[in-house]
Amino acid sequence: MPEEILNWMLGRLSSTGRIISALWPMLLLAGYFVIGLLVYVIRWKVVGPYRDEEIESRGSTVLAGMWFRQWFAWMIRPILRFVSWTGIPANAITTLSLLLAIGAGVSVAAGRFSLGGWLYIFAGICDFLDGRIARTTGTATPTGSALDSILDRYSDSAILVGLAWYYRDSWVLFATLLALVGSLLVPYVRAKGESLGIPVTIGVMQRVERIAYLGITVALSPILEALLVPNDPHPPHRLAMAGIVMLAFSTQLTALQRFFYLLGELGGKPFRMRASLGRNGIGRNAVASVIATGIDFASVVLMVQHAGLVPWLATALGCLLGGAVNFVINRIWTFGSDAQIGPQIWRYAFVSLTSMALNAGGVAVLLLLPALDYRLSWWLVRIAVFFAWNYPLHRDYVFIPAEPESPVSV
Repeated sequence: MPEEILNWMLGRLSSTGRIISALWPMLLLAGYFVIGLLVYVIRWKVVGPYRDEEIESRGSTVLAGMWFRQWFAWMIRPILRFVSWTGIPANAITTLSLLLAIGAGVSVAAGRFSLGGWLYIFAGICDFLDGRIARTTGTATPTGSALDSILDRYSDSAILVGLAWYYRDSWVLFATLLALVGSLLVPYVRAKGESLGIPVTIGVMQRVERIAYLGITVALSPILEALLVPNDPHPPHRLAMAGIVMLAFSTQLTALQRFFYLLGELGGKPFRMRASLGRNGIGRNAVASVIATGIDFASVVLMVQHAGLVPWLATALGCLLGGAVNFVINRIWTFGSDAQIGPQIWRYAFVSLTSMALNAGGVAVLLLLPALDYRLSWWLVRIAVFFAWNYPLHRDYVFIPAEPESPVSV
């Protein structure tokens, strides 16, 4: 038995051992929560749904609805009562959460994904408890709140830093860094909004979801690897990779959602992007760009294949034609601008030239990464320049409405 424990601690496990080590914590938690779910459904039918004010104040997301959040809060109540009964201070639970998260980061960096994933989940449960323990026992203080918020950022970073180390020679490193930045930006934008008196709780991925989805995919990934590549000493952990990519996308999306929402609430007109096909909407601007690009490409093909022009000259003429089409569609249909056309042409030319420079420079920079395909680089840069440069300047610099004439005094 001592030898088996030592082998488990050192990661010397067979394929079956890796599967068992990943499954047994899940079976324990599943048993607890499944039985609790049955009891909760009966309670919900007889008494009504459980309501947690803190959960309601944070709102729900697509990935975790309010019913699920309330059920989870109700399931944690027995643990909350027990910890409160022991008299353990809330700050101690906060620091325990950090220690578990650091252990999770070290574990995944060493390739022990099952151990790291479950440690991260238990760290999340501790984080869920600490604030409630403080309020239940009447020991909540501003110091404890600040400690909790700051250590949460360290906890979020710990496991992602560990994953970044494990995937340091893989493209997954880039996704992990995106997830790390997004995980830090999401709470930062919310905190900034609260400091300005604006609650910012929207988004598809809040902290509960981040812990649950990343922790579960990391914890269970050794099962898949033991079945697919049982003898690989450094398996790719495909399930964990999927969790990292999902986290990278969803946290960045949530951060941007909160960012634009906050700036819009503060009166930042340039950041209110209408996704519809209505007037001034980004949808119309995108349609105009697609039509212009299609005409540009088709004209180049026609001029090269049927008019006999050299490709570089046909490309230049195609750009001019596509630019003219884009200008006309945006002026008439997208923005409905009635200002003088002369200044708009010069401004449009400036935006187009700078956009060309940004696109070319962006692709050149991304291609410094040898593993990145040039086509993917083209799309990434094109989308970024469109959202960050082309559309805002088209709306607020090029196709601005005409200034109203001053009334003539008599």
